[in-house]
Amino acid sequence: MQFHKYISRFKCSSINLDATSFSVSLLGIFLQRQSFYSAAATEWRTGPSAISGNHLDLVNDFTKYCYQRDLPKAMKALDSMQKHKLWADSITYGELIKCCIAHGAIKHGKRVHQHVFSNGYEPKTFLVNTLLNMYVKFNLLDDAQALFDQMPERNVVSWTTMIAAYSNLEHNYKALEMLIMMLRDGVRPNMYTYSSVLRACEGFFNLKQLHCSIIKVGLESDVFVRSALIDIYSKWAELNAALNIFDEMVTSDLVVWNSVIGGFAQNSDGDEALNLFIRMKRSGFWADQSTLTSVLRACTSLALLELGRQVHVHVIKFNRDLVLNNALLDMYCKCGSLKDANSIFTRMVVKDVISWSTMIIGFAQNGYSRKALTLFETMKTSGIKPNYITLLGVLFACSHAGLVQDGQYYFESMKMLFGIEPGREHYGCMVDLLGRAGKLEEAIKLVHEMKCEPDAVTWRTLLGACRVHRKMDLAEYAAKKVLSLDPHDAGTYILLSNIYANTQRWEDVESLRRSMRDGGIKKEPGCSWIEINKQVHAFILGDKAHPQVNAIYRDLNQVIWRLKEEGYVPDTNFVLQDVEGEQMENSLAHHSEKLAIVFGMMSLRNRRQ
Repeated sequence: MQFHKYISRFKCSSINLDATSFSVSLLGIFLQRQSFYSAAATEWRTGPSAISGNHLDLVNDFTKYCYQRDLPKAMKALDSMQKHKLWADSITYGELIKCCIAHGAIKHGKRVHQHVFSNGYEPKTFLVNTLLNMYVKFNLLDDAQALFDQMPERNVVSWTTMIAAYSNLEHNYKALEMLIMMLRDGVRPNMYTYSSVLRACEGFFNLKQLHCSIIKVGLESDVFVRSALIDIYSKWAELNAALNIFDEMVTSDLVVWNSVIGGFAQNSDGDEALNLFIRMKRSGFWADQSTLTSVLRACTSLALLELGRQVHVHVIKFNRDLVLNNALLDMYCKCGSLKDANSIFTRMVVKDVISWSTMIIGFAQNGYSRKALTLFETMKTSGIKPNYITLLGVLFACSHAGLVQDGQYYFESMKMLFGIEPGREHYGCMVDLLGRAGKLEEAIKLVHEMKCEPDAVTWRTLLGACRVHRKMDLAEYAAKKVLSLDPHDAGTYILLSNIYANTQRWEDVESLRRSMRDGGIKKEPGCSWIEINKQVHAFILGDKAHPQVNAIYRDLNQVIWRLKEEGYVPDTNFVLQDVEGEQMENSLAHHSEKLAIVFGMMSLRNRRQ
C-alpha cells in the first residue's frame, strides 16, 4: 500500500515525533496528495491509530462520492459505514443532503438522518439545520418540526428555517408563534427571520408590532427587511406607509426600488408606479426584469399604449425572458393592440400556459372570439396543457360570440378532458353566455346547481341579463341577492328602484331610496379617459372642465341626433326615475365614455386635416 511506502521513506528523518503523531502527520500528507478531504477523519468515534486501512478507504470513497454528487455510490458507501460504525464530517453529510434534495430522494435523505443520529453519535447543529432544510424542501413539515423539537441546541438558522417554512405554507399563526418562542429562548432574530415572518402578518396590528420590533433591533435599514416591509404594507394596501418606509433613507439597492414600484403597480396605482420608475432612472439605476414587469403592469392598468411601447424598447435586451414577454403580451392585449400582441406571441421561442392563456383571453376581450377558439385548439396540439385561466378565456370567448353549444361543451368537459373542476368564474361565464342568449331559466338553474356559493358578481351577471330581456320578476330576485352580498352596490339599488317604479310600486321605491339615504349610498360618477398624442384626457359624467368642452358637446349632440335617426333609443334603466324623461336621456347622452369617444373622433379628424 502507498501509505506504508511513505512511512518507510521517512524512517531516517531526524524530526522528533512519537509514533502516533508521526502516523497522523503522514496521513494528512497522504490525503492531501490524493486530493481527498482530510476533514473526513475529524469526527471518527475511534482514535486514528485504531482505524484500519480499509475503513480509511471507505470514508474517503464516501467523501469523494458526496462531493461528486454520485448519490447511488454515496448511499452504498453510507450503508457500509453504518455497518462499521464510521462517520464522516458534517460538511460531507451536508453535501450528501444537498444531493438528496436535488434528486428529490426523500427515502435516501431519511436514511442519512438515521445514520447521523445512530449509535449515540451527536451531529453538529450545522448538520441538523441542513436536515431541517431538507425536510422543509420536501414539504415534510411534521418531520421538520419533530426534528426541531429534538434539537438540544437551536440557533438563529434553526428558528428562521422553521419560521420561513410556516410562512411559505401560509401557516401564519404558527410562524408568528415560532417567533415569540424564539425570542423567549433568547435567540435574536436576524434580517432573514424578519423578512420571512413579515409575510405571515394577517392584520395591520401584527404588522405594526413587528415593525416596531424591527426598529428596536436596528434592522429597518437592511435591504431585505425594508423590501419585505414595503411588500407587506403594499399587500395590505397601506401604500402611504410603504412609500414612507422607502423615503426614510436614500436607497442604494435595486431590490427596494422594485418592491415599492411593484407595490403601487399591483394596487392599480399606475401613476405613482410610473413616477417612482422615473425617479429610479434619474437616480442612476438600470431597470431589470422585475422593474420592467411592474412598469408594464402599470401601463396596462392605465391603458397607456404609447408608454407601454416605450417600455418595450427596454425589454428588448431581455428578449428571451418569458415573464417579460408574457407581461408585454398582457399589456398589448389590454391596451387593444392585438397586432403587436400577436407579433410578440409569434416570435416567442418559448411559450408557457400563461402565454397561450393571455393571447386567448386577449382575442376574446377584443372581439375576436373565433380566433381565440382556434388558438385554443392550436395550444392543445402543441402539447401545452390548459389551466383554470385558459378555460376561463375559452368560455369568455364563447359568451361574447353567442356560441352556446360550444360553451356548454367546453364547460361540461373541463373535468373529463383537462382535469379542471369548474370554479365560480367558469359558472359566471356560463351564466353570462346563457343570459345573453335569453336562456334565463337555464341560467338560474345553473346558478342553483353551483358547487360553490354564488357571489355578488354571479348574481349581478344574471341581473344584467334579466334587465336586457325584461324579465322583471327574476331581475328583482337577482337584485335582492346582489344586495344581500354587497349592500353598498349603488347600481343595483338604482336598477331595483326602477323596476319598482316601472310596475307602480311606489312604496317599495320610497323604502329603497330611504335605505340608500340612510346608508349614505350614492352612485359615484364613472371616469373615462383617452390618450391623444401621449397625453391622457379624463372625463366624468357631465364634465365641464375640459378646455374644448363646447366643441365636444356640440359634436356629441350631432352624433346622438344621427343615432336617433337610425332608431337608437336611450336605455334609462340605470338612471334614477325621479327626474323627467328628457333629463334622464341628457344624463345618458353626457356619459363619460361618450365624451371621451367624441373627443377622440375630433382629434382624429383634426389630425387628418
